[in-house]
Amino acid sequence: MRMNGQIRLGGGIVCLLGLVAVVGPFLTPYDPAAQALETRLQGPSLAHPLGTDSLGRDVATRLVHGARISLALAVAATAVRVVLGTTIGLLAAVSGGLVDTALMRLADIQLAFPGLVLALVIAGALGPSIQNVVIALSVVGWATYARIVRANALAVKERPFVQSARLYGTPKRRIVRRHLLPNVVNPVVVLATLNLGTVVLAAAGLSFLGLGAQPPTAEWGTMIAGGRDYLRAAPWLITAPGVAIAFTVIGFNLLGDGLRDALDTDHIDDGKRRRT
Repeated sequence: MRMNGQIRLGGGIVCLLGLVAVVGPFLTPYDPAAQALETRLQGPSLAHPLGTDSLGRDVATRLVHGARISLALAVAATAVRVVLGTTIGLLAAVSGGLVDTALMRLADIQLAFPGLVLALVIAGALGPSIQNVVIALSVVGWATYARIVRANALAVKERPFVQSARLYGTPKRRIVRRHLLPNVVNPVVVLATLNLGTVVLAAAGLSFLGLGAQPPTAEWGTMIAGGRDYLRAAPWLITAPGVAIAFTVIGFNLLGDGLRDALDTDHIDDGKRRRT
């Protein structure tokens, strides 16, 4: 796979975010939940580089701890989407007939609803918590993976090497594992990378509305919700997590776009080599 500028820039941003999420909480000098009312709503300073919130908590510390929660939530929800969507897509492509029709109609029903609205309904019904946000975002995102995996699997299914394996009597499970699954990995990886930024944004939105992480948990959406009443007096309360969310979304989008271009280029180059 060729490395392009988008992969380098996006990968650098994602690696930096991952490093902050993993190592940052061990390096911060403050407790993200400890209140210090005597220092509430202080502006950025040497002691508090991003200021303090309405309860005197260090915003930079909460931002770093929030990175771990937000990224872990996004990875968990995306992983469930990938596993569920890939399994359903492969099952539909291999089975065909009524099974294929039923699974794709189920995917169509899911895709017919606006994703964020459906996530709001599910999270509201299950109750506010991080675990329920993961469930809600997983439920509303699997159908896209199922559609893409099915389309690619159906195309690969008609290739000579798969037909030869079927004529040879190779079991379906082995065909799926050795031939179909490796050929649907690339689009799934690209889609998952692009989705990670979207999931971070959606999770922050649900937390902002009170359906995700609950105070005093340091989560970016919760931080924005807690600072909205102090927009004029302490704009850093919203600016810091807002910039972090935007930075995360941009990083994953750049990485996903770069991977898509690189993988498409590799596919074209492979085809040229085979023809030669």
